[in-house]
Amino acid sequence: MGMGGMDLDDVLLDAERAAPVDAVRAVTRKIGMSLGAVWVSFLVADMSGRALVRLIHLPFGAVSGERRQDEDVALVQPFDGGPQEQALRTQRVLVEQTGDRFVVRAPVTQRGEAIGLLEIALTAAPGEDAVRRVSQVAHTLAFVVIANRRHTDLFEWGQRTTPFTLAAEIQRRLLPSSFTCEADSFTLAAWLEPAASIGGDTFDYSLARDLLHLSISDAVGHGVHSALTATLCVAGLRNARRRGHSLIEQAEAAHQALLDNAPDGAAFVTGILGRLDLRTGSLAVVNAGHPAPLLVRGGVAQAVALPVNRPFGVRSARAYQDTELELQEGDRLVMLTDGMLERGAAALDLHSRLQDLSELHPRELVRVLGDLVLEVAGPHGTLPDDACMLVLDWHGGHGDTRSTDAGADLRRASDSAA
Repeated sequence: MGMGGMDLDDVLLDAERAAPVDAVRAVTRKIGMSLGAVWVSFLVADMSGRALVRLIHLPFGAVSGERRQDEDVALVQPFDGGPQEQALRTQRVLVEQTGDRFVVRAPVTQRGEAIGLLEIALTAAPGEDAVRRVSQVAHTLAFVVIANRRHTDLFEWGQRTTPFTLAAEIQRRLLPSSFTCEADSFTLAAWLEPAASIGGDTFDYSLARDLLHLSISDAVGHGVHSALTATLCVAGLRNARRRGHSLIEQAEAAHQALLDNAPDGAAFVTGILGRLDLRTGSLAVVNAGHPAPLLVRGGVAQAVALPVNRPFGVRSARAYQDTELELQEGDRLVMLTDGMLERGAAALDLHSRLQDLSELHPRELVRVLGDLVLEVAGPHGTLPDDACMLVLDWHGGHGDTRSTDAGADLRRASDSAA
């Protein structure tokens, strides 16, 4: 199978022959040789969503003052609105002439997840065919990164611009491996702005054949205790979901996991569970003592009134109950934790912001809202509590209608970096 002058089998064979830490370099080398490039570079997206990170393998002593692990150096390049950021945000290949060089920047994306950026410098202006080839190999590179990051800490280490506490490490492991998912009938993105002391917020989702499971939760307390409480809740939900249990049974499983295993017997978690029928747009919801989600419909954002059940881990004789929401094409559902609503964050006026930012892709919306929450938190951007959000856009038309260009649906991409 050819790929613009390269054989895909050869590319994947080179990646497989290389160690996981060298797989990307093996592929970019093959790409550069095929295109006659002056240089080729891959930059991984920073975990904060506000920078790109260039990973370089250098012997000790070659670079000083940079973040490094063994012989790998991470050079952080904060977004500044320039072509790197524009290419990633808009999910489009951009070509920039710098002197006698032409730099092609292509987003490395898979199912809407912006993994990073591929940069290739050429000596001549690339035509449409060359740009298309760069886009294709960038998409291939996304799968190489996804496959190899399972076997090494290199990519995640590179993405972390600040050290994690133990509580943050536990919390991170509770989140899905991708924060964005595009499908034909929906687009989903989520984000977490952790507090300095970690507040136990989590989100999760899983896509079945005709169903989308999603959740957001907030464990009581802070630090390691809160992270362990969240672990019991998320593990209870996932175990019940993977055993094929109903939404109510999933809620009961999380509740019982906390009752049976919480260290002090008094831990609880608020949360919202959802199960979306992708064939109909019918969303079954269980609200376990959590802030109401917001629905943006027809350009207007309003809170969704849901019956409120007890939080998970709080004893009560009343059984959990769900309710049905019928989503309409064009709806945007926003689930969030109280860190998005309380204290300084209350000044954010989410209703107005959601209406003003309705054209942004969910991946970009959660980034912008995260930036705004940090802005209202004060000059040091330190949150008193975790701020977590999950955004679901409902398009309808479940089936095989997904339209993609190198891992992204350009019909739904943001027009420019916000």
